[in-house]
Amino acid sequence: MKSDVMNLVRQNFHEECEKAINDQINFELHASYIYLSMAYYFDRSDVALPGLYTYFKKASDEEREHAMKFMTYQNKRGGKITLKPIQEPPRNDWDSALVAMTEALKLERLVNQSLLDMHAIASEHNDSNFVDFLETEYLKEQVDSISELAHHVTKLERVGDGLGVYIFDQELRE
Repeated sequence: MKSDVMNLVRQNFHEECEKAINDQINFELHASYIYLSMAYYFDRSDVALPGLYTYFKKASDEEREHAMKFMTYQNKRGGKITLKPIQEPPRNDWDSALVAMTEALKLERLVNQSLLDMHAIASEHNDSNFVDFLETEYLKEQVDSISELAHHVTKLERVGDGLGVYIFDQELRE
């Protein structure tokens, strides 16, 4: 007789935490999709900003890795992964480096709020393991990402269009 392995590992893992993780997996994949859209916008021959392409491609890869880390955690805790359709990016033309960075900053703030909401759910259900996972793996990194993006937005506002964006792009490549 085959035992239910999920029940063997599941301990103090509330269904609300499991659902929050599945929602976050979808959100991380959505963020990855948006960053991928940004990356390939800046890789177009009529845009040609390779530093921004590389920056947003890396961001896309990181968001996808976050989703996979949540999937691994979900399995370790005895939860079930429920993948959902990934919402398409809100746009395909990002207009400028400033528009893309501003949207990236908004996105990271939304991701951060989602993580904070999950932290509250984990705390509400006294899930110390989940709280520790979020604090160790995500929360500090989110603060750092938001700060970095805010600096990029400030620099892009300062340099304006044209040569300033080119120099900014070159700095991202270094």
